[in-house]
Amino acid sequence: MRRLALAVVALALVPSAAARPDATPGVTAKTILLGATVPLSGPATAFGAVAPGAEAYFKHVNAQGGVHGRRIVFKYLDDGYEPARTVQLTRQLVQEDGVLAIFGSVGTANNLAIQPFLNAARVPQLFVGDGSHALSGRPARYPWTIGYLPSYVGEGAIYGRNLLRTAPRARIAVLQEDSPLGADLLAGLKRGLAGKGRIVGTEKHAPIDADVASQIAALKATGADTLMLFTTPLVFIRAAIALNKLGWHPRLYVNSVSIEPTIMETARLSSGTVTQNAISMVWLKDPTNPRWAKDPGIRLYRRLMARYLPRARPSDVYHYAGMAFAHTMVDALKRAGKSPTRAGVMRAARSLNQRNNPFLLPGIAVRTSTANHFPISKAQLYRYRNGRWQPFSGLLGARG
Repeated sequence: MRRLALAVVALALVPSAAARPDATPGVTAKTILLGATVPLSGPATAFGAVAPGAEAYFKHVNAQGGVHGRRIVFKYLDDGYEPARTVQLTRQLVQEDGVLAIFGSVGTANNLAIQPFLNAARVPQLFVGDGSHALSGRPARYPWTIGYLPSYVGEGAIYGRNLLRTAPRARIAVLQEDSPLGADLLAGLKRGLAGKGRIVGTEKHAPIDADVASQIAALKATGADTLMLFTTPLVFIRAAIALNKLGWHPRLYVNSVSIEPTIMETARLSSGTVTQNAISMVWLKDPTNPRWAKDPGIRLYRRLMARYLPRARPSDVYHYAGMAFAHTMVDALKRAGKSPTRAGVMRAARSLNQRNNPFLLPGIAVRTSTANHFPISKAQLYRYRNGRWQPFSGLLGARG
């Protein structure tokens, strides 16, 4: 009887030991679990390719022994680009699946919706698909959040400064998504214009709007000769179609989240010559451009696509962006040491000086600090000609 009693006590203690308070969620002797939500369905499915691209890179790292002997497991869920679903699924990943960190989740409104919860719970929200000031521009208030995209304010400022240099008398119209994305880009544009440029009209659209033809018509009526499209891919394509139908061919700027080559090709084929000579900001290499054909980063990308995503299109550069995100995440995990914790991963993520990310344009480093949660602070201006993006500037400051 005494032996039976001791056995019962021992069994009762096992779960308690396994769930000891100092255990790190998402970390076992053999694995590290990361989680994300992305739009695999809904109006922004193009962005969803970021997650399988990142997963392919993690599999590549696992095949080489993982991070300090641990294999990275990446669980991503479809939120349909709906912030309410993002919140629900993120809570599931944290509270039920016990992820070490949220990594690479996509969307401004989506990431803003989960930011308070993750910071209150001290769960890293790392290298997510957003460049808004609201998300990454307040590190003192939200120290557990670091985005990945260059600052939207900084991007808008680059466009404003370029206009002052090349067309100081431009009459500028703006179509902006009614969100922090659109607001930040417009604020940056005004900053870059420094009170010297002339914005003759602005029109907003809801993130879920299916048609922006009326807004484009209203902007044409202002007499503008320059148009800023501060929006997401599907709306950009519809705006280009509307421009073509109206016969309006302004000097065109397209914000960087919408310039993936497949998106541009769809817009080009749907809108005549509207996209010819469009300008945007670029910070990633373009795997579809022959100029990078022999580049080691592009060759790695193509090998990983062929091995881990053989049915996907290598021309879908959102896969490529996911690999860039993942490369930085792996660096942070390595720097967190052999016994990673959530706090340790955050310390590593807030002190990066990564100069070897093979997916970024030459000369662009990934740098963070406790005061800087925008890892990418430089970019180039590109012009879209004859179906390809071509650079026409050196590296420019993209910090907001």
